[in-house]
Formats: sequence, C-alpha cells, structure tokens
Amino acid sequence: MTATLAANIGLLIIRLVVGLTFVGHGAQKLFGWFGGAGVSNTGEWLESIGIKPGGKIWAIICGLFEFVGGIFFAAGFLTPVGAALIVIIMIDAIISVHGKNGFWLTEGGCEYNIVLIAITVGVALTGPGDYVLSFF
Repeated sequence: MTATLAANIGLLIIRLVVGLTFVGHGAQKLFGWFGGAGVSNTGEWLESIGIKPGGKIWAIICGLFEFVGGIFFAAGFLTPVGAALIVIIMIDAIISVHGKNGFWLTEGGCEYNIVLIAITVGVALTGPGDYVLSFF
C-alpha cells in the first residue's frame, strides 16, 4: 500500500467515525433518535444548566450544528465548514459543561472535547483526502 493510499484511507476513517458520531448526536437532539432526548427535553436540560432563555432554540441550534457539521465532515464536502461547526459545539460544551470539571474525562472534564477539536481542525487543515463526496 502506498503512503498516499494509506493517508487517504486514514483520513476517510477519521472523517467517517467522527462525522457520523456527530450526525448521531445531532439526531439525538433534533429527532430523539438513538435514545436521544429530542428538542424539548434537550432544551429543558440546557435551561437547567443555566442556558436561558430559549433552551429549545439552543437545542435546535446545537443539534443542527452537530448534524450538518457531521454530514459535511464525514462526506469531505465543505470540510472546513463542517469542522468549524463541530469546533463551535465543542467549545460551547467546554464553556457550559466540561471546563469547570478540569481536563480529565474521568472527572467529567474537557479532555475528549479537546481531542475532537484537534482531530477536526487537523483534518480541516490537512484536507479531507481523495475519498470525498463532491457535488461539483
């Protein structure tokens, strides 16, 4: 296997796993799929942690950023846009939930959020590789 082929397959694997995971998280918030809470319950939770007013509106925005960002990232279509949407959500998660708990995930910290930011920014800067959906 050539280095170029291996890099393209590696980027595809990263994009699919990270991107489709975010699609799933967005679907949990927007549609209640995959055991998710849906817009109403996610909105109530957001308000319970101090994101007021408009918890439902923020649930929709978060869900859309995750869902659309994940689709773009996984497809390798508008990869920097998809990465930016994911990064925005992860920064929000750090600020509103995980940051106060320190770094380590075992303490509810922001470790995983930072890893996801690094992955998405790294792929956005490197490029999505050759195996992408292209509409042009």
